[in-house]
Amino acid sequence: MNIASALSVPLRAPSATLGPLDPVAAARLAEAAGDLVLILEADGTIIDLSLSAHETGIEGSSDWIGQNWAEIATIESRAKIEDMLAGMASGAPPRWRQINHPTATGDVPVRYWTVASGNSGRIIAVGRDVRASAVLQQRLMQVQQSLERDYLRLRQAESRYRMLFERAAEAILVVDADSRRIREANPAANRMLGVSDGGLVNRPLSVISDPHGHESLLTYLGAVSAADQPPMALALAGGRGSVLLSASLFRQDQATYYLVRVDGGSSDVRDRQGDVQILDMLSRMPDAFVLTDADLNIVAANPAFIDLTHMASVERARGTAIGSYIGRVGIDLDLILAQIRDHGSARNVATIIRSADGMQEEVEVSAVSAPGEDGECYGFSIRAIARRTRDLPPVERDLPRSVEQLTDLVGRMSLKEIVRESTDLIERLCIEAALAYTADNRASAAEILGVSRQSLYSKLHRHGLGNLGAEEE
Repeated sequence: MNIASALSVPLRAPSATLGPLDPVAAARLAEAAGDLVLILEADGTIIDLSLSAHETGIEGSSDWIGQNWAEIATIESRAKIEDMLAGMASGAPPRWRQINHPTATGDVPVRYWTVASGNSGRIIAVGRDVRASAVLQQRLMQVQQSLERDYLRLRQAESRYRMLFERAAEAILVVDADSRRIREANPAANRMLGVSDGGLVNRPLSVISDPHGHESLLTYLGAVSAADQPPMALALAGGRGSVLLSASLFRQDQATYYLVRVDGGSSDVRDRQGDVQILDMLSRMPDAFVLTDADLNIVAANPAFIDLTHMASVERARGTAIGSYIGRVGIDLDLILAQIRDHGSARNVATIIRSADGMQEEVEVSAVSAPGEDGECYGFSIRAIARRTRDLPPVERDLPRSVEQLTDLVGRMSLKEIVRESTDLIERLCIEAALAYTADNRASAAEILGVSRQSLYSKLHRHGLGNLGAEEE
C-alpha cells in the first residue's frame, strides 16, 4: 500500500450504510465541514447560504442570495469559479480552490469544495475561511525574510572581519583556551615565524616561543584568564628576535578562545627611535601634557604645561603634586580619578588650572592611566578654554541654564547658591511665560501664577522684567 492511498480512504458502501440522507442532516454535515456553505443552481446562482455562528463572517454576505457566485468574487477568482462549475457539469472529481471575496476592508480568502446535491442539478459549495492561515503564512514569510536578511548581514560581517584578519599587518592568532592549540593564524603570523600557510594550525602555542619562554608564556595565559594583563615580552622560536605579545579572552559557540596579538614589526633601535619621535611630538603639542606616577607627582611635562602654569622650567615642576595645579582642592582631581577607575579614562572634564603666581584659568582635562615600570602612571592632557569663552559673541540677556549646565556648577558654588540660582531661573521663566500668555496683562498673569498682584510686582522688580509705573510701584 502506498502512502497516497493510505491517506485517502472513501466510504466503501455509502448507499448501504447511510441510506437516504435526510436534508436536515445533510445541511448539518455541510455546515460542520466548513465556515461558509453556499447552495447553488447549476449556473452558479446562490439560492441559500449558511455562516458559522462562531466566525466573524464576511461583510455583505447577507445580500448574496440571488446573486451569481462569480459576481461576489474578485476578478482573478472568477475563472476558478467557472472551472469548478464546468467540472461539476462534466463529472470531474472536485478539488479545493481558493476564492477571494472583495469587502470594504480588503479581500477575504475562502477555500471552496463543491459537491452535487442529488439529481436536482444543484451544487453545494463548502467554504473554509483561511484568513487566519493567510496571516500565519504572511508572518512566516516575514520571519523567513528577516532571517535571510540577518543571515546576509552575518555573512557580510564575517567577510569583512575575515578580510581584516587576513590583511592585518600585525600577527594574530586564535588559540583554544583549553588545549592551548592554535586554531587560526593570519598570514602575518606565518611570515613572522617563517612557516607556510596553515603551518601553525592545530599546533601548540608554545611553538612560537623560545624554549626558555614556554613557562612564562603559559603563566601569562593563565593570568589573562583571570583578568586583563599588559603585554609581555617574548623571545620568538628560532632566534627571530623579541616581540610584545598580548592576549584577550573571548567566547564563541560555548567555547573559550584567546585572541593573541604579536607585535614584532620593529627592532630595539626602531623602538628607541619611535620613543624619541613620540617625545618630540609631545613637546611640540599646543596642549599641555603631564605624566605623573601612582602618587600623582609630576614625572614629565611638555613646555605647554610650563607656560600654562607660569613655571620657570620643567625641572621645577618635576616631583610636585599635580593637585597643586589642576582643579579645586579635593574636588576635581578626585572626580577625574574616579572616572578613570570606572571607565578607564576621563574625557573633557571642565575645571581650572592654577599657575605658580596664583592666577586661574578655565581648562578641559582628559586623563588616562597605564601600567609603568614602577607601578601605575597617569597621563593628563590639558586644554585652555578661556579664550574660546571670551571669543563667544555677547548676548543681551542671560541665557537659561540647562540641567547639565547647572550640575557643572557643583564644586564652584555651594549647594545653597546653586539651588537659589535654579529657583530664580525657574521663577523668571514662569513669569515670562505668564506675561507672554496674557499679552503682558499683569493682573491676569498674577492670577494664573497663583500669586497676588503685589507679589508679582515685587518679583518683576527683583528680576528686572518690564517697566513698572508709579501706581504699580
